[in-house]
Amino acid sequence: MSCGPDAVLSHRAAAALHGIADALTGPIDVTIPPTTARTRPGLRVYRRTVGAAERAVVDGVPVTTAERTLLDLAPLLSRKRLEAAVNAADKHDLVDPEQLRAALARYAGHRGVVKLRQLLDRHTFTLTASELEREFLPIVRGAGLDKPRTREWVNGFEVDFHWPELGLVVETDGLRYHRTPATQARDRLRDQTHTAAGLTPLRFTHAQVRYEPRHVRDTLVAVGRRLRPPDAH
Repeated sequence: MSCGPDAVLSHRAAAALHGIADALTGPIDVTIPPTTARTRPGLRVYRRTVGAAERAVVDGVPVTTAERTLLDLAPLLSRKRLEAAVNAADKHDLVDPEQLRAALARYAGHRGVVKLRQLLDRHTFTLTASELEREFLPIVRGAGLDKPRTREWVNGFEVDFHWPELGLVVETDGLRYHRTPATQARDRLRDQTHTAAGLTPLRFTHAQVRYEPRHVRDTLVAVGRRLRPPDAH
């Protein structure tokens, strides 16, 4: 309303509205047409033409799509924060990595394309639900295991990591989500259900993943060696 009918919320402000980044502090990011001269105190104004395919409406507010928002954010955020935003966008069903990869071809020359393409490389990028899980993936590679499936439903439970070829399920327990007695009881039920189905469930704590990565890696190496078929050794 402040900058005219063609203005849209964008960049960090758009990410906050979409729910893929922290609440905004500081100036509000707005993108307006290049020929528009309007501006207001408290706004950070960007000038470019926003196509119809790049526009969305959230809670009655015109905003750049999640896809375009991530592209605009890429030059502004660290890799870690950008990865968190991509994961959040997928979690909220706003855009998935395959859609995002396809979109990059349409934005050749944009500053954010190279950074997003590196992040979304099929050989290194795996969707995770938390920072703790993202710290776990390099340990997995160090243990010589293949890239796991993530956020998959197994035996009626959504698991953090799953190697179907090994019959291995791994959960990473964050401090926030695994403290209550009820949650601990449900975790035991999950592990028992997987074991009864012939799988091997492993569970690592927040402290182990963050401060004892060598122990976690060695455990995965030993378990992986035991679970691999004889002809795969």
